[in-house]
Amino acid sequence: MRIGIVSDIHGNIEGLNKALKRMGAVDKILCAGDAFDQFRFSNHVVERLQEVDAEYILGNHEEMLLSPAGARAAESKEVDKELLEWTRNQDYRFEMIIDGKRLKMFHSTPWDPRGEYIYPHSAALKKFAEAGTDYAIYGHTHTQLARDIKGTLVINPGSAGHARSHVNNRQLSCAILDTETGEVIFDDFSDPSIP
Repeated sequence: MRIGIVSDIHGNIEGLNKALKRMGAVDKILCAGDAFDQFRFSNHVVERLQEVDAEYILGNHEEMLLSPAGARAAESKEVDKELLEWTRNQDYRFEMIIDGKRLKMFHSTPWDPRGEYIYPHSAALKKFAEAGTDYAIYGHTHTQLARDIKGTLVINPGSAGHARSHVNNRQLSCAILDTETGEVIFDDFSDPSIP
């Protein structure tokens, strides 16, 4: 099975569309949170995630907009209330069994799905092996990672909307996980929203 993975879109519909196009035919799409910015809901991005039947979890930016602090932004007349309600009904974690293996997705870490930044050099990365899963998918750092940690393949696709990582020369990116081979393929691309 080929699973397309995006994260940290931050309202960049052009980046998301380019990622989806470049992935080509995949069996499932996963979005590891931060589909929009904390006080700027994106009807276009959320609608597109619905269209492709993505498994979408909430990140720290969704948490902020859906909190009392984000009430004014959420009540804007430009926000599609049905899309907002659909977003509100998403969870902070997603789990599934695929090809006999367990996959868990969270925005930041297995122990706190919304907050801590775990980069490829972070000592805490080794704790992902304690998540009790074969595949651990996360976002938050905008930094690509595919690493086997004691039998857990930890994957961060980077950002499909807000490039800021030096790991891939500040390019947008997405990833494809092939569950038959265990291979993770990253795809880096320029941000189509920047002229």
